[in-house]
Order: sequence, then C-alpha cells, then structure tokens
Amino acid sequence: MRVVETVTGRFLYPKGNPLLRMFALYYFGALITIWTILGHTVLGWEQSLATPVASVATGVVVTLILEWVRAWSKDDTPIFLRGKQSLVSLLLPALIPALAVAMLLYSNERLAPIVFGTTLAIGSKAIFRAPLPGANGMTQHFFNPSNFGIATTLALFPSVGLAPPYHLVENVTGVAHWLVPGGLLASGILVHALFTGRSPLCIAWIIGFVLQGILRSVWFHSPWIVPLMPMTGAAFILFTLYMIPDPATTPLDWKRQVVFGLAVAATYGVLLVSHIVFGLFFALIFVCFLRGCAMWIGYLRANRARGVRPGIHASGIPAVE
Repeated sequence: MRVVETVTGRFLYPKGNPLLRMFALYYFGALITIWTILGHTVLGWEQSLATPVASVATGVVVTLILEWVRAWSKDDTPIFLRGKQSLVSLLLPALIPALAVAMLLYSNERLAPIVFGTTLAIGSKAIFRAPLPGANGMTQHFFNPSNFGIATTLALFPSVGLAPPYHLVENVTGVAHWLVPGGLLASGILVHALFTGRSPLCIAWIIGFVLQGILRSVWFHSPWIVPLMPMTGAAFILFTLYMIPDPATTPLDWKRQVVFGLAVAATYGVLLVSHIVFGLFFALIFVCFLRGCAMWIGYLRANRARGVRPGIHASGIPAVE
C-alpha cells in the first residue's frame, strides 16, 4: 500500500501501477460523454439538450470555485493555472458526475433541480471526507458523488423522478435492444476487470441482489422472477457497473468489497419492503455513510492508541478531485 500524488490529489493505491486507475478515470469520462451524445441524437433520451449542458457547466464552475478556495486557503497556485493537462485532470472528475446527474434525473423542463444535484455531487467531495487508513491523516471523500447528488435531489424535489425504464433504448428496435445494454455491460466489465479492481464488489452486489429478491419472493409468496426483473434493464447495468463500484468511495480489499456489495443489496431489500422508492440510490448513500463513519472511528481509535491528538494534517487534504 502506498500514497501516490497526482494533479487531482493524493490517494492510497494497492500494489500495482496507479496509472491504470487514472486511465480508468479517462475511460469513464470518454464513455459517459459518448453515451450522452448517442442518447440525445440516436437513442431518444427525453431530457432536453439543455440538461447536460447546464449540468456540465455547473460542474465546471463549482469545481473551479472549490479549487480556487483551496489554493487561496493554502497560498498555493490553483491547479487550473498549472497547464492544460492539469486543467483536464481537474475537470474530468467533474464531468462524470455532472453527466450522470443529467442522464438519470428527469425534471421535465426545469434545470434548477439538475443544477442543484450537480452542485451537491461536486460539493460533496469537498465536504464529506474521512481519513484514509495508513495515509498519515490524508483524507478522501466517502460519498459516491453522482449517487449523492441524485439521491438528495430525489429526496428534496418530490416532482423530480428518474429517467423512465425505456430511457436507454426508446428509439431502437430489434437486435439493438440487446446491443445497447450489451455494450454497457461489456464496457463496464472490461474496465473493472483490468483497471479498477472492483470486480469482487460488482459480483457481491449482484449475488446479494438475487438473494434479497428470492427471500422477498418466499416471504411474500410471489413469483421469484418478479423481484429480479430490475436486473433485465439497462438502468440496473448502469448502477452495477458505473455507480456502485466507484474506486474512490469503495474499499480496496476484496473481502471488504464483498461486504460493501452485500450491504448495499441488503439495505435495498429493506428499503423496498418499507415502501421507499428509489431504493438503489438511497441504499448506496446509506452504506457509504456507514463506511465514512467507520473510517473516522478507525482513525480516532488508532490515534488514541498511539497517544496522538485527533486531527487531519494540513498538508494531507488534497485538492478537489
């Protein structure tokens, strides 16, 4: 385990080349941009073209403001003034949650909820942070940015909903109904198998989802296929491969990844039985919250055992990545 510094902050990496994870970031950024363009030109997404434009513009502005505040507070040069490569590496992580919010939320003609959700997604990375174990007091955000912005917007704006189930394949017919989700599935499996190391988490989540579905079907005497129907949709694939396994907000160790994935599935089942809608997003935000609390508790206990006063080393707080 080692700490690696990049233009977007300091991170803990397991053994291996950290550049692979940076490649994954560029891969996700390119992929979500391509899907957004295809969605609004070919696939028939129902949001207006102004939605992704407003979301991306908001993400860029909020990121630049937060980076300026960070640099000002440390008497440092802002990352966006360190060259084109640094600027791209700063803004790319803002592009991903911004386009995810624009892709998954449906607010009709209103842009305010989209701007609100994107601001929360980007801002959560600067506000909700916890110490990284073994990283000398350095911190990392623990909420999945996209999920935090989407879930909070859904909770605070009752008139805002998710994109409809047919969202990704509305304008395609025949074999394309299989090719679109198949393309999503293949691209996601590739990046997690080769670059992020989050395959155990994805597998554990899928197994947990199946188990909670079967348990609910037995408990409520319903056909077993009914609670598993969400797995046939492209939205489930998006959540499974592009949201829940976020490398920055999930465990590195494969055993903890399994626990994380099973915990999200179990929480989803409880929320569904409790008649709470949008359970996927609320389940993930709840488990991320518990993980953040556990990181803080572990950090404070370790300091107490060493007789060190609690605190975060000033130089260990990275830029908004």
